[in-house]
Amino acid sequence: MTPASWRSAALAALWVQVLTVFGAAAYALISENFSAFAWLNAVEAFLAGVLLVWWTLLLGRLTAGQATPPGDGTLRSLQLAFPWLTSFRLVLWFLTLLAVLNGAGETANAVALTALLTVWPAAVLAGNAVYGTLVRLTPSPADAAGHRRLADWLNLAAALSLAMAVFNVVPIPGFSSSVTLSDQLVYGLGGAVDVVATLLAMQAVQSAPGARG
Repeated sequence: MTPASWRSAALAALWVQVLTVFGAAAYALISENFSAFAWLNAVEAFLAGVLLVWWTLLLGRLTAGQATPPGDGTLRSLQLAFPWLTSFRLVLWFLTLLAVLNGAGETANAVALTALLTVWPAAVLAGNAVYGTLVRLTPSPADAAGHRRLADWLNLAAALSLAMAVFNVVPIPGFSSSVTLSDQLVYGLGGAVDVVATLLAMQAVQSAPGARG
């Protein structure tokens, strides 16, 4: 595929992902009857969707070889907002960790639970690195080393997203709440779109004009 084809495919997949993220936010509220836990998940998904819109717009410019001025509104918005999303996600993880340490999931498989509590923060931090690397790279689209760093983080983020999708679709007996077929379809589709969009974004970054220096 040509660089233009990778770029078009990546942007199309990312806009589909935006729709699935907002759809997941609405689904979380409706399926769990607007409970407090559902609101937490919905807020996280909504924030992620908004940041993904900004990230996609900036990636579109980067992969077209266009520099984004440091004072650009989209760049500044993403730069200011992504640490808050990361912090919110880490708080959710920490609350889960505290629950486990206080006895939640006593009958759950220890290996599966440990894997979840390890992969989850790793995925959050990889996502944070993806946001931060793009923020630093967009003002200098000819930075070949920056393109390589962003591609590496996207590759890692895709692998961790796949692992998290499995945890969302396949519950851990004794810890996770039971999931319905609708849950599996919604979160499974969302996870698949996330992985595909991330891998396509990686290819677009690697084939962008600035990646060759």
